[in-house]
Amino acid sequence: MQKNEIDTPAVERRILRRPEVEAKTGFKRAHIYNLMHEGKFPKPIRLGIRAVGWDSFEIDQWIAERLQERT
Repeated sequence: MQKNEIDTPAVERRILRRPEVEAKTGFKRAHIYNLMHEGKFPKPIRLGIRAVGWDSFEIDQWIAERLQERT
């Protein structure tokens, strides 16, 4: 194991439901779906017939990229 692997905590990767995505991004449902339609937001994962969720890693990465754009 390399030193960086020991020092870096493991990121919990899980499926986020829409209310969690809204809370993390500050966007409401309509805006999230508009961004997805434009190809500017991660696509959800189908969980069932009427249920979707987003990969927490993809959402965190998307947020980090928006923050990088500020610099």
